[in-house]
Amino acid sequence: MSEMPDASRRELETSFFSNYVSEHKKTLFRELLAHRTRFFTVVLEDIYQPQNASAVLRSCDGFGIQDVHVIENRNFFDIDKGVTIGSDKWLDVHRYNKPDTNNTLEAYRQLREKGYRIVATTPHKKQVSLPDFFPAEPTALVFGAEKLGLTPDAVDHADAWLHLPMYGFSESFNISVCVALCLYHLRQHLEKTDIPWQLTESEKSDLYLQWLRKSIRKLPALERKLKEMLDR
Repeated sequence: MSEMPDASRRELETSFFSNYVSEHKKTLFRELLAHRTRFFTVVLEDIYQPQNASAVLRSCDGFGIQDVHVIENRNFFDIDKGVTIGSDKWLDVHRYNKPDTNNTLEAYRQLREKGYRIVATTPHKKQVSLPDFFPAEPTALVFGAEKLGLTPDAVDHADAWLHLPMYGFSESFNISVCVALCLYHLRQHLEKTDIPWQLTESEKSDLYLQWLRKSIRKLPALERKLKEMLDR
């Protein structure tokens, strides 16, 4: 099986595992894949409250954002399954937590290699307001920890800075609210533009297989069965 070309292996595994997933769920997968995107991605720096972290993941899934990048310099990113209600398993969560490393700058480096423009959300550098924010290129939105916000490195090394207008005494919204407001605005922007924000066909196929596998309770047993079939 390891000697097969990647596309052939993916096709074979998809055909095999699809036999163990309901037609209703497979139809749902195909419908959701049409709205999934990597054009925007969310970056979280040192979030430490499980409820906030989990609410952000749920919002990302709800708005069709596939990737979430988690920077863990000081705090471990913990997920509260009672808040995500299973939504986190459909996402790709990328963690940056190497010891003795500035994981913020490492995350920025990797994101730029993937073609993302880094936009830091902060009330302190008001370059652009959310209602006027209509990016035309892949964008990584960076959100900071509760109370402290983004670190100086996260702010200073960003390509642009975004703020949400405030009309009360509070300087900023709770992070989970801030993420949801930003993603709602950007989702509306995507639906009205001709920017090619959709996943590629290859990405859709990979994700479809990934979701099939995550839907099967007795996956290890079926993986052994598939291997036995191929070894004959």
